[in-house]
Amino acid sequence: MVALLPDAMSNLTEFAIKTHYLCRDFVVTPKDEGLLASVKNLFWPRYETLHAVADLDIEIEQGEMVGFLGPNGAGKTTTLKMLSGLIPPTSGTVEVFSYRPFEREERFLSQISLVMGQKQNLWWDLPPAETLAIHREIYNLSPEDYRTRLEELVEMLEIGECLSIQARKLSLGQRMRCELATALLHRPRILFLDEPTIGLDILMQKRIRAFLLDYHSRFGTTVLLTSHYMGDVAALAKRVIVINRGRKVFDGPYSSLTAKARPERILTVTFLSNPEAFEPERFGKIIEREGFRLRINVPRDKAPETAAKLFSTGSVADLTIEEPPIEEAVADLFGT
Repeated sequence: MVALLPDAMSNLTEFAIKTHYLCRDFVVTPKDEGLLASVKNLFWPRYETLHAVADLDIEIEQGEMVGFLGPNGAGKTTTLKMLSGLIPPTSGTVEVFSYRPFEREERFLSQISLVMGQKQNLWWDLPPAETLAIHREIYNLSPEDYRTRLEELVEMLEIGECLSIQARKLSLGQRMRCELATALLHRPRILFLDEPTIGLDILMQKRIRAFLLDYHSRFGTTVLLTSHYMGDVAALAKRVIVINRGRKVFDGPYSSLTAKARPERILTVTFLSNPEAFEPERFGKIIEREGFRLRINVPRDKAPETAAKLFSTGSVADLTIEEPPIEEAVADLFGT
């Protein structure tokens, strides 16, 4: 038996997703306002190249759940479309489970699923039960597998009462849960989620997140998630990738994202009464002051020391230490 060195063992890692210098360009024809501009554009169009994704390197291991963040127009959805084979790259390489997605091989397509919160897979005038039956035929599931998986998904997503109602008559939350059931019926190895909770209320967002965590723990599905709701990412992803203008600007643990972009923490302290000769400005930058309640920005490494000093006043009723809002951290990265 031959022992493998650590470097050799690392080479055995099978990546679910691997891209190298991945690029996608679009040629657009910009046009000014007005009739004259329209005529000019018709006969003498000018073309511009839009670099939607540029030199993107990503490696995601099997079973990872990764948040994929960026502002509108950053290239997130374009990247997902390339990973799922909907559009080919302009240059660079992309592999999903060693397949080249844009070749659209049947074995590849049977192992992936793409859910887009702003587009639906359900047939609008059919009840979800019939759409699910169609997907059973598409993926050639045996009656036993179909029944077992459907019962499992119905129980996990709590959609039993939705299956016989026309899709157009379902609420947005009911439709999204049925969309997930349809997308997961063939039990894909990788799930691409593009804004899965968009438009949902807070309670429904939590239900969708709880389901995704449960499903991931049961089946070890690789998940790549985009969302503008930072609560989705905080609840689901330990690792995040941030892109801006098609380029990667951060790749690492979720816990490091705030530390990188916002190297401070927020102390919220409530006093029983105002301490004598108290000068809050010397502790840090005051964010908010209302009555006996005070919120202060302090350097991350000074937070424990500052908390101890505040407690030493003898007037503290409550004190918490928080991370700055993740939205602010990501916004700072966009500016880099």
